Amino acid sequence: MGPWILVTGGAGYVGSILVEELLAHGHRVRVLDSLAHGSIPSLLQVWGREDFDFQRGDVRDEAARSKAIADVQAVIHLAAIVGDPACRREPDLAREVNLDATRALLDEAERAGVERFAFASTCSNYGKMADGDQLATEELELRPVSLYAETKVAAELDVLERARNGLATTCLRFATVYGASPRMRFDLTVNEFTRDMALGPELVVFGEQFWRPYIHVRDAAQAARTAVEAPVEAVSGQVFNVGLTSENYRKLDIVELLRTRFPEAAVRFVHRDEDPRDYRVSFEKVKEQLGFEADWSVAAGIDEVSSLLDSGLVSDPFAAMYRN
Repeated sequence: MGPWILVTGGAGYVGSILVEELLAHGHRVRVLDSLAHGSIPSLLQVWGREDFDFQRGDVRDEAARSKAIADVQAVIHLAAIVGDPACRREPDLAREVNLDATRALLDEAERAGVERFAFASTCSNYGKMADGDQLATEELELRPVSLYAETKVAAELDVLERARNGLATTCLRFATVYGASPRMRFDLTVNEFTRDMALGPELVVFGEQFWRPYIHVRDAAQAARTAVEAPVEAVSGQVFNVGLTSENYRKLDIVELLRTRFPEAAVRFVHRDEDPRDYRVSFEKVKEQLGFEADWSVAAGIDEVSSLLDSGLVSDPFAAMYRN
């Protein structure tokens, strides 16, 4: 059997889908995850396979990193304190995990002779764009306006610098993710809006006028796999926005998509100007250079999440276990 691909944070929202994606395409997959949100059984469907290995451990822990990276050819680094609210709540932890641990993992990868390192970053790095009519490309100046984005921007600089040392590093700036996952989350915009309009009593929307790009969790996983399978010369030292150009929406646009499905739902808009994040993003580079194009639309994702809620498979979608 071939070498391993290590997925940090592989029991999480994107990670659990990515593990399935990699296994389905013939890769051996090892997961390093601290299970910080509890022992959610997001990887039970692959348990017991010879080509799957789970190691419980914190990416900040040197012994855990060293053990996990043995015989690894590629790393897909998802483990992070994700999102503005979580980073604001524990800023020191956010810096330790998102920045310090990423640097330490890069060091470990170089010592172990790892060939590829794909880093999960975010389109939040674009912050508030100077020209609201412009689509952000990978060359645009980054203007982070949150601690979460600041840690990702700083980590990106280190990740890209390592490409000069022979480690084929790649930064993947993901759009805001949505859709159904074994480690389900209802604190992401599309999923949350769908839940609140389907179940009520009211959806409260803050800053409905601001733009964001969106990507389905399965498309995000497919993009990460594509990055570690692409020719080294196509990805080493490169940054890719990951999403679909047509999938840039205002929150207001998402509400309108939902109104066609839940016309009786109560919605209250709270206009805000103090949230400065406002960006639309181009995803042409990842399409042209890696041949990746997302399959899902937000409309299809709304239908998927709505069907999940109808099924009763999630007994209480407002429970804390479904939030980051």
